[in-house]
Amino acid sequence: MPADTVSIMGVFSSEHRAASAIDGLRETPWTIERVHSPIPSHAIEHALEPPRSRVSWFTLAGGIVGFFSGFLLAAFTSLRWSLIVSGKPVVALVPFFIVGFEFTILFAVLGNVLGLISQARLPRFDTQPGYDERFSGGHFGVLARCSAGEQEELARFLEENGAEIKTDF
Repeated sequence: MPADTVSIMGVFSSEHRAASAIDGLRETPWTIERVHSPIPSHAIEHALEPPRSRVSWFTLAGGIVGFFSGFLLAAFTSLRWSLIVSGKPVVALVPFFIVGFEFTILFAVLGNVLGLISQARLPRFDTQPGYDERFSGGHFGVLARCSAGEQEELARFLEENGAEIKTDF
């Protein structure tokens, strides 16, 4: 965080007040750093307008890699041992597609898990500054950042929307 910026945490007792404050913050030059919620909240999610997740691309990439890995593994082992039975081809497509399909599922799941871990930036071993234990109970937190000269204005904005201000973190 640059030296000339200040972060202020607004602690809300109501989900709807937090969501309306987030809506209001989106129309200001201040930025929202984090939002803490004790429950999954559709109102807050709608107010934040998060970008589409990229986890599905990890799943797709894993599935494609898995299909070709499974097909090539089956073809490689078949060609390596070269057991010709009744004049059938050594590389038989239909049975190898089945192996490719199974590998598609396996690698897609592994890609999904890796995507989830990387996109959620897990694991987090340190607690985030500004976190309050009340966010695990019934309160909502909005951490906003502004320039040092706008600190009082941001604090007033959050208080007008029903927040308790927390700056000691």
